[in-house]
Amino acid sequence: MDLSSPLANVDVSKLSDRDKQELQQFVVNESQKARIQSSIHSLTDTCFKKCIPAGGVKNGKLDKYEEPCVRQCVDRFLDANLVVLRELERLRG
Repeated sequence: MDLSSPLANVDVSKLSDRDKQELQQFVVNESQKARIQSSIHSLTDTCFKKCIPAGGVKNGKLDKYEEPCVRQCVDRFLDANLVVLRELERLRG
């Protein structure tokens, strides 16, 4: 954490209950955003390595083999995540 931040010197114990709840919700939201960004980065990295083995895109766009590969890779990733989320929901219920 950047200690030069204006919030670095805030005494959390002096916040109102409402402010504490808002701060907690903010932290939860930011954590969720970070997890989503991490998942997207992982997906991008995995599909790029799988579908573009030369390590680069020629002529600024994907060729006729790379594009369907990337699309299918993303689809499989999303399908797998959906299966996991449904199973987690089932276990919670």
